[in-house]
Amino acid sequence: MDTIEQNKQTVTAFIDALFTRGDLSAVDTYLAEDFVDHDPPLGAGPDREGMRGAAALFRQACPDWHSDQGFLVGEGDLVVEIFTASGTRHGELMGVAGDGHTVALKGINVFRVRDGRIVERWGRLDELGLLRRLGLVPELAPA
Repeated sequence: MDTIEQNKQTVTAFIDALFTRGDLSAVDTYLAEDFVDHDPPLGAGPDREGMRGAAALFRQACPDWHSDQGFLVGEGDLVVEIFTASGTRHGELMGVAGDGHTVALKGINVFRVRDGRIVERWGRLDELGLLRRLGLVPELAPA
């Protein structure tokens, strides 16, 4: 297996372990000590603990939270993932009580991998869409 395929496998294993299985120790296994998140989600910190906290937040609110990859592309030391994560809200999420409804979050991540561990992440999440689904931001009226 070449380095690009190994990097893609690392990213896939990390996402599966942390966000689909809820294994918070995946942060220690797959993220380098000097990991930097250039676009931390939902006010999380820019380091490993921020990533762990973001995963814990979603798993607490949605115990069945999981991430489905749309596609994965690797080039050099970079891996790009487009995904949709979703789960059933049984607990509080961003101040909104659980109601048993499914909530989804779409996004794109760019990871840089060095020596089999993720060292950087850049990403864009549809946080506005999530806020709308939670009823925290009104839907836009058609023009």
